[in-house]
Amino acid sequence: MKNGKTRKDIQPGSLVDIVLKKDQRTNKLTRGHVKDILTNSPTHPHGIKVRIREGNQVGRVQQIIEET
Repeated sequence: MKNGKTRKDIQPGSLVDIVLKKDQRTNKLTRGHVKDILTNSPTHPHGIKVRIREGNQVGRVQQIIEET
């Protein structure tokens, strides 16, 4: 299982666990399929920011569950 800190590892449709902004203190994860990749840089120390299809929620990828 890959972490979500490298942009090239994440594609639209990938199943990922993200941490939402409101959950950063508790590290509660939300699982969903990537709709859009919002981070432009190739890597990010806190995880690549994505929008997931489920509820159009935005958060940083903590781990990649299943690649497309």
